[in-house]
Amino acid sequence: MSETGEVTEAIRAGDQERFAALAQCHRHELEVHCYRMLGSYSDAEDMVQETLLRAWRRRETFEGRATPRAWLYRIATNACLDALSGPARSREVVMAMAGGERSAQAEVPWLRPIPDRVLDLAAPGEGEPHAVAAARETIELAYLAAIQHLPPRQRAVLILRDVAGWRAEETADALELSVPAVKSALQRARATLRAHLPERRADWKPATEPSAEERQVLRRYLKASQAGDLDTLAALLREDARQAMPPATLLYAGRAAILEMWRPVMEGPEAWGEWRLIETGANRQPAVASYVRRRGETSFSAVNLDVLRIEDGLIAEITTFGPEVLAAFGLPEKI
Repeated sequence: MSETGEVTEAIRAGDQERFAALAQCHRHELEVHCYRMLGSYSDAEDMVQETLLRAWRRRETFEGRATPRAWLYRIATNACLDALSGPARSREVVMAMAGGERSAQAEVPWLRPIPDRVLDLAAPGEGEPHAVAAARETIELAYLAAIQHLPPRQRAVLILRDVAGWRAEETADALELSVPAVKSALQRARATLRAHLPERRADWKPATEPSAEERQVLRRYLKASQAGDLDTLAALLREDARQAMPPATLLYAGRAAILEMWRPVMEGPEAWGEWRLIETGANRQPAVASYVRRRGETSFSAVNLDVLRIEDGLIAEITTFGPEVLAAFGLPEKI
């Protein structure tokens, strides 16, 4: 009997030890898959728990025709679709407008970042068939926000076909659709996705982590922010840079608008205080966690997490999240 056959028989027989080993082997990859479906890392963690519970309860349905990984992907995808169809989890994008500008991130209030450490755990060995599991071009915030604009079933088709690399027949079987329906959904999903991605995204170079140039820009951004040096920050921003702040549907479009928002916080009589920033990584993009020590306080309190998109040595986009996301990055509330 093959190894897959042995695993199949063990799972169907209720071997908890073998099932636990299977779950541990695929847990982080499933988290990334559910994250793409849901757009929120905390929601993805919950959905993986639901997936493994469903898999254990339905273990007798595992016939071994597909790999254990494909079986779990199918359960996870349908668990996400069930969650997205429920009234308590209804999610609607908000068309945030600012001077004619649009940002997919600003239009997705539930968008949350995923720590690079989770992506590192999910990443397979080089050359493995599912190496795209944590590839940057399918995990960066611009992509994650854009696919949230898709209806859930179209989103599932796009992820299974274009990210997981499933054949149309496999996708149709997993989602209980016809092959023509899968092909039609994929065509519509790709068209919608292109409409919501940044214009120059096709020129971005695939990477699994920030480049040396991006890290250099990040560190200049960190030092200038700590120093309250708005001139240097202005020089780091592209003229048409944008800053979005989910869950608030706020969009600051253009360097001038961003600096106008930052100025009273960083300088003058109403300035918040002394700043400290910690370098980290989110969605395979450079990121910093910001802390401030206000007058009269002895410690620095967490303020936010900035995730940067850098093009040609300049900051093109900043997505800012509240301090509640920092725990997932192993960062404290105070330093």
